[in-house]
Amino acid sequence: MTYARIVGTGSYLPPRVMTNDEFAARLDTSDAWIRSRTGIAQRHIAGKSQASSDLALEASSRALEASGLKASQIDLIIVATSTPDYIFPSTACLLQAKLGVKGCPAFDVQAVCSGFVYGLATADALIRSGQYKTALVVGAEVFSRILDWNDRGTCVLFGDGAGAVVLAAASAPGIHASVLHADGSQVDLLSVPGNVCGGAIVGSPFLQMNGQGVFKFAVRVLEEVARETVAAAGMSMAQVDWLIPHQANVRILEATARKLGLPAEKLVVTVDHHGNTSAASVPLALDEFVCAGRIRPGHRVLMEGVGGGFTWGASLATL
Repeated sequence: MTYARIVGTGSYLPPRVMTNDEFAARLDTSDAWIRSRTGIAQRHIAGKSQASSDLALEASSRALEASGLKASQIDLIIVATSTPDYIFPSTACLLQAKLGVKGCPAFDVQAVCSGFVYGLATADALIRSGQYKTALVVGAEVFSRILDWNDRGTCVLFGDGAGAVVLAAASAPGIHASVLHADGSQVDLLSVPGNVCGGAIVGSPFLQMNGQGVFKFAVRVLEEVARETVAAAGMSMAQVDWLIPHQANVRILEATARKLGLPAEKLVVTVDHHGNTSAASVPLALDEFVCAGRIRPGHRVLMEGVGGGFTWGASLATL
């Protein structure tokens, strides 16, 4: 039987760091207020010339280097993003060109903060089918482009970045199980309700969020999908070495781990210095802990996301 294993991870954060003090200087907020409610101290902001495909290229190059594979050996490219470079072509196609390769399928996945998990599950299924042997899965976002910088309830939460993994076919299990869900009736909880028509913006081009509604929904579905995924893999929660939830808010992370009965030392937290990077948050966190030597070969990692749509999902993998 063929499985898909993660054989390389990589990430990239723009050099510009924005601290809470910068918000406090012009908005009715403070570092203490932001930290106490979100756990966030800083986030990275892309430069004007940096698009999602640029961030994805840096993360992908590092993941490829870690895997020992060349870009020409990749059979499939999937990019999860809610902030694509263009309406079309896809950011995945732009990334493919920047990697200097052509021919393999390349497409985007739009599931907002669940995007990386959606992309990982898709690549896993295609590798298991035997159609492809290698895949590059990327989460890349420049959420700073869709924020109302005068809305203290949202602008303090998000940051920019990219994370990537390389998957390769293997005879031993890597990704054990993935579970995906969506509920479009919850669209009003979190959205950017605008589009371009005839060269003009129709609706709002800024992110809008019902914070309390998102919190309640996220904590509930993250627990449910985690248990569902572990059960689908035929394992127990006690066999999970690390939990990497979508890095939205430290309160959501801690509440999820507590409901799952996982100790704090098994919870991966990077939101304090990354902010919410949407589809990039899970692979960014994964790569940080891999590079630090904390997540090691043989560890079982439960990755999960929840985002606008509403979408949610999880994947359980052995590194």
